[in-house]
Amino acid sequence: MSSQLLTLLFLLSAVVIYHIPVVTCQWCTAMPASTAEQLQSNINFACSHVDCAPIQPGGFCYYPNTLLDHASFVMNSYYKSQGRTYAACSFGNTGYLIYSNPSSGTCEF
Repeated sequence: MSSQLLTLLFLLSAVVIYHIPVVTCQWCTAMPASTAEQLQSNINFACSHVDCAPIQPGGFCYYPNTLLDHASFVMNSYYKSQGRTYAACSFGNTGYLIYSNPSSGTCEF
């Protein structure tokens, strides 16, 4: 076997044996089927833990100005502040993890 193949085999084995985390990019967003009340509740909760100035008028994430977009931004901010754990994106089953960056315009997640 070539040395490159052996190195790859070793690394994959280490990941499996030692449960080395494989870094992936994930973002927490609000489920589109969430009600306005659920989204507002998520915003209220997250904003008691993270900075919500970006979704206020004049903030870099004010646009798009929708409840879904604002909730998604602050839910993701909370998720990041809590160490990106699955539980930190639950929000009463109204949050979910995605693998594509939801950033839009000036709003960087």
